[in-house]
Amino acid sequence: MHTSDYWIRHFRENARHQRVNWTLAPTITKDEIAEILPSLQAWQLGETSEGEHLIAASTKYAYALGDPDYVNAVRLFIKEEQKHGNNLGRYIDKIGEQRIKKDWGDSLFRKVRYLNTSMEIWTLAVIVVESTAQIFYQALKDATQCRLLKQICTDILIDEAPHIAFQTERLAIIFENKSAFSKAWRKVVYRWFFYGVSALVWFGHKRLFKAGGLTFERYVHKMRYKYYKTVKAITAPLVVEFA
Repeated sequence: MHTSDYWIRHFRENARHQRVNWTLAPTITKDEIAEILPSLQAWQLGETSEGEHLIAASTKYAYALGDPDYVNAVRLFIKEEQKHGNNLGRYIDKIGEQRIKKDWGDSLFRKVRYLNTSMEIWTLAVIVVESTAQIFYQALKDATQCRLLKQICTDILIDEAPHIAFQTERLAIIFENKSAFSKAWRKVVYRWFFYGVSALVWFGHKRLFKAGGLTFERYVHKMRYKYYKTVKAITAPLVVEFA
């Protein structure tokens, strides 16, 4: 378990790394574009959120907890997500395609966020989305031979693992403060929410996943692994590391 100050230092240090060589020309083929473009456009839109509602929820939560630094950590987390959206958008521009302004999956997720003020639900939602993102970007990377797009995906994948750790640690703190009864029913809710969102992501982007070599069975296997890994981390006894 890390402090908010640790995560602030992590995000600031990570922002110094430039892993994408924008002097490379995109070499994606027309066939590859046909397979991945709709999902690429949709995911790019989803990565561009300003995060106002998340900041509001985290501010309320952090000051109640007495940890105002957590808000700064969340702001840096959002900034890193926006970098992903900017890079994907820049790539879409370079291949002469259009960015989109609306997508059903993004619209649904935004409505859930707008109606929600609970830090617990926010954090759980981000964990699920980040978990699916790891599989999505690996599939996107495997679906093309374009070096530039592969570098963009690699950069995002490097960022995503700490993102999940950041959110999982927070949900573990929230979970730990619940009663035994609350913990019991939350495990059920977490499971249904995790697999429900995972299913929506598959059906929304199955063409991209298949282009990256994933079957539905393999996708489910990967998400099941991520689910158990996350739940174990959330329900484990907390050990605070002052780093």
